[in-house]
Amino acid sequence: MAILDERGKVIKVNIDPNAAKYLIKAKIIADGVVEKPDVVGAIFGQTEGLLGEELDLRDLQKSGRIGRIEVEIDSKKGKSDGIVYIPSSLDQVETAILAASLETIERVGPCKAQFQVLSIEDIRLSKRQKVVERAKELLESLISQGKDLSEDLIQVVREAVEKQEIITFGEDKLPSGPAVPTSDSIIIVEGRSDVLNLLKYGIKNAIAVEGTNIPKTIVDLTKERVVTAFLDGDRGGDLILKELLQVAEIDFVARAPPGREVEELTYKQIVKSLRNKMPVEQYLATHGMNEELEKFLKTEGSEPVIIKTDVQQENIERPQEESKESDIEKVKDDLLLDAFEKKVAYLTDDIGNIVDTIPLSELFDKLSTQNINAKSLITGGVISQRLVDISSEKGIEEIYGVKMLNVTKKPANLKIIVRNEI
Repeated sequence: MAILDERGKVIKVNIDPNAAKYLIKAKIIADGVVEKPDVVGAIFGQTEGLLGEELDLRDLQKSGRIGRIEVEIDSKKGKSDGIVYIPSSLDQVETAILAASLETIERVGPCKAQFQVLSIEDIRLSKRQKVVERAKELLESLISQGKDLSEDLIQVVREAVEKQEIITFGEDKLPSGPAVPTSDSIIIVEGRSDVLNLLKYGIKNAIAVEGTNIPKTIVDLTKERVVTAFLDGDRGGDLILKELLQVAEIDFVARAPPGREVEELTYKQIVKSLRNKMPVEQYLATHGMNEELEKFLKTEGSEPVIIKTDVQQENIERPQEESKESDIEKVKDDLLLDAFEKKVAYLTDDIGNIVDTIPLSELFDKLSTQNINAKSLITGGVISQRLVDISSEKGIEEIYGVKMLNVTKKPANLKIIVRNEI
């Protein structure tokens, strides 16, 4: 592309100056009448040799690293003022130095003048903004073409799949997930929206009671399955739980966080709530529902109450030792979720007590250089072959993680547990 130098002669550049990254914008005020060639000549002449050979303005323009200098100037009452634009494809530091050099110019032609840099604009930002604005227009046009399309196309497709999966179950035709007819365990929720939200995250064994009047379908179903009541964290959830305890056989209770509803929970919140579920007797005792607890115990009779602890089995009374191991596993699972959220790793003893907390960025260094006195490593990151090898050398017996990557050699003395549902 051809451009003009300070004398108005055509010179060649090697690249298109429109490909510049930055635009220097400077104001000029001159005590006299000056024109564009005078301003361009002053810029070239009075910065020559000032910044060294690498930032010589003529060489930069010939190589295409500085674009054509544009000048907008107006003369009134014997004085001139205007704006100078200089496109630059130099880096940020070089562009800033070049801009600062403009303020050393003291004359334009025969007139005393002053330059002031107003700004250095990133041209790519403005282009990017134009792309964003145009993309918004195109997306709005695309969405408007379909009557049933929402602003979130992915969500529309997902909801369509979910609605296909939801079924009606029993003589009361209750909304439920497709796994309810065959699953050994079920999750009782309050309404259809709760079932849909669980379906969105792959939980397909939920069924809705649709109100505080518990349907006969739910009552009969609780006699045959392992049942978790997963209810909203409000007074409505309390009322449904009381009703369920009077007419149905509930094994576990899980609640949404206080003031939240199951239908609005995220995947992590759902997983955490279900992991923190309690046997119904324990829940009633710890939440001050003494009256309901007494009713529950009377309903169960004088025999010891057997709490189901495996959601895949029915009415199996576990030995005390196995139940204790299950409690320890739950502690470690909770720590794993916490480690994942905080991006750390925990070293624990054999019952889940934290011995040390290590940021993931420092995990390999500390494991390699420090003496380790722990049984389990619970990491919020990926279990790799390197982590397995170091842990085995340090005497760690268990590694808990959310994902395992390229582990081909597993030491016999090391147990690896991956909870990829997090």
